[in-house]
Amino acid sequence: MKAVVIFPSSREVRLVDEPAPRIATPTDVRVRILDVGICGTDKELCAFKYGTPPAGSDHLVIGHESLGEVVEVGPGVSRVAVGDLVVPMVRRPCAHPECGACASGRQDFCSTNAYTERGIKERHGFLTELIVDDERYLNVVPRELRAVGVLVEPLTIAAKALAQVRQIQQRLPWACPPPAAPGRGANACHRALVLGAGPVGLLGAMALATDGFETFVYSRGGAESPRGRLVREIGGTFIEAETTPVADLPRRIGAIDVIYEATGVSALAFDALAVLGPNGACVLTGVPGREPAPVTVDTDRLMRGMVLQNQVLLGSVNASRDDFEAAVRDLGAFRTRWPRALDALITGRFPLDAYAGQLLAQPADAIKNVLTPA
Repeated sequence: MKAVVIFPSSREVRLVDEPAPRIATPTDVRVRILDVGICGTDKELCAFKYGTPPAGSDHLVIGHESLGEVVEVGPGVSRVAVGDLVVPMVRRPCAHPECGACASGRQDFCSTNAYTERGIKERHGFLTELIVDDERYLNVVPRELRAVGVLVEPLTIAAKALAQVRQIQQRLPWACPPPAAPGRGANACHRALVLGAGPVGLLGAMALATDGFETFVYSRGGAESPRGRLVREIGGTFIEAETTPVADLPRRIGAIDVIYEATGVSALAFDALAVLGPNGACVLTGVPGREPAPVTVDTDRLMRGMVLQNQVLLGSVNASRDDFEAAVRDLGAFRTRWPRALDALITGRFPLDAYAGQLLAQPADAIKNVLTPA
């Protein structure tokens, strides 16, 4: 079978022939990969900024955002069936018994950093024609979401972040006073600022809007750009970063209750933290590049604001099974409310042999491009 792999020692990215995997345990599932989304992590892997092959291998099959179809199941499988559409989880638990998170199936909170990740760290990924995985790592996607199911994994970032915000904000009188605005949901009195209009930012904006937040997206590009129009279509407001300084955002928005950062630009994230409203929460989901980039931060101002205004700053990475299931439900809600906007997130589909143009170049104005191994 064909697979896109990186060779870290020789710094090569190639399309190679790999042995097709076979079922080896009773709970194994064989999956034909239909779609693999391309993201910034894949491009950084192909630039050899990180990426670790499995033990004993000189290469790593990349790809972690995927959608597949079950084609064979082991005799002990009960969660999925042949013909099901599935999205595999990425992170796998460490083997340390002292890690309570991994032992309880919450490897997204692994305390040892000895987890593995398919397509990133010590396990082959999904940018290939077939995989075999244990049924416990597979999440079923309804057939009606076939065209957009590959967005489930990046949407889990927002699903997990929102779940954490809800849990944290329970310490406050966070619920909106009745009556809530008609049709706006339980959180109609809350405002959310999304930093960045890439796939993670736009999916986060959809999730926040679905949760009832008045949603603002702060990004480069005009309000009449494809991304700006998409934000408007989901009922959000696009704010042009080129013409609006971060310090002016409270005047445009009002009190900001939640900041959802999806850029990986630390200077922007900490500038925005300085304008977070009272009792607000700021969620960081981006990972800055590894090249040193000194940033001046007024730490006294940030600390003063966080203490005196009961603010919370949290980081969020990876996702649990609950988050994957929430993302599938959210994707279904997006399909019902904003079918055109949801479809617009996927800007192109390309065969596997077009990998170089997607992984080694910068496609113009793409939101989410997808490679199709099947």
